[in-house]
Amino acid sequence: MHNFGTVFRFEVVRTLKKKSFWLVSLLFPVMIAAVMAIMYFSNKATDDASKDYDKQKFSFQVKDDSGLVSKGLVSAMGGKLADSQEAGIVAVKEGKLDAFFFYPKNVAESRIEVYAKDVGVFDNGRYDGVAKSILQQSATATVSKNTAAILGNTIESKSVTYRDGKEYNALMQMIAPGIFLVLFYLMIVTFGNQMLNATIEEKENRVIEMVLTTINARALIVGKIFSLIVLGFLQIFIVMAPLLLGYLLFHDNLDLPNFNLSELPIDPLRIGIGFAIFAVSFILFTGLLVAIGAAAPTAKEASSFFGIVMVFIFGPLYAFSLFISSPEMPIVQFLSYFPFTAPIPLMLRNAVGNLELWQAFVAFIILAITAVIVMLLAVRIFKYGALEYDRRLSLKEIFTR
Repeated sequence: MHNFGTVFRFEVVRTLKKKSFWLVSLLFPVMIAAVMAIMYFSNKATDDASKDYDKQKFSFQVKDDSGLVSKGLVSAMGGKLADSQEAGIVAVKEGKLDAFFFYPKNVAESRIEVYAKDVGVFDNGRYDGVAKSILQQSATATVSKNTAAILGNTIESKSVTYRDGKEYNALMQMIAPGIFLVLFYLMIVTFGNQMLNATIEEKENRVIEMVLTTINARALIVGKIFSLIVLGFLQIFIVMAPLLLGYLLFHDNLDLPNFNLSELPIDPLRIGIGFAIFAVSFILFTGLLVAIGAAAPTAKEASSFFGIVMVFIFGPLYAFSLFISSPEMPIVQFLSYFPFTAPIPLMLRNAVGNLELWQAFVAFIILAITAVIVMLLAVRIFKYGALEYDRRLSLKEIFTR
């Protein structure tokens, strides 16, 4: 293993020199930045249009059979009362009137009818808004301020929940330990193919024989695995740093949720559990993908197994509601302890707070043992599969040799 450092440095430096590494790393934040820019300019255009609507005046008449519309309000808004529904519609058709609003006798069961001059797909919505606003303001004027607030659904509430006698905000408590779930997803999705192809490049280039004459197979494969782990963390940092910076600089302009980091609950135990499960899970799946790549003769054949690994990792997400509401169910327990499906259930349950300490400890031991076994298998598979250029190693060969 004295060549471990050499392999580790070589793999890290070689990958950092590849344009594809930086392209993949920076493409995601660039895409997010593009989406944010579109949202910003879209919101700005909408706000500008809303301001223009306020300045715009259009002629309209109202025919009210419900008896709810305030005549004074209609007059204050520049409107007039129509003699009949037919006369109002004819005036719009002949271009003498921009809009006509008809309020039926029973507005709860019948629709408000709006007839107006076409001013474009987006601008036509102003007529409907004004028609409803007239009715709402008229109704609000006839009731008390409290009743109006209730009917307008503008009542605000404040909820305070407690656990073990202390104030407890379940959503805020999820944020810190839940970060590891997001990081695990991003690292597997963005770095999975590179893990799978870590050992195939030398094999396809037919240089693996020369490499193995100077470096032990174990040192080579372990060096590759740990270089992938470090590069994975580095790639996530490259992805997340611009996103975090963009959030801090532009969250007001984009109407993004505003979190006060100083008020973010920090539970060292749950954060420690989340990090431990995240780290050992990432090592496990790095070793698994490297092992699959070592057994396959080409990158194309290895990629066919990538989908199977993704099913094991992210398949449990389809049952995420069970992990939150029914953690005691047998299927939840099985998925939480079976090592190849455990990462998502464990990190999600830890985030919502229903993962007991002893359960986390048992699951961590299972994941750690499995990770070690997978690493040893990866070394064994690489040792016997490195020189297999035309076929994939079978499970029988791996275990019988």
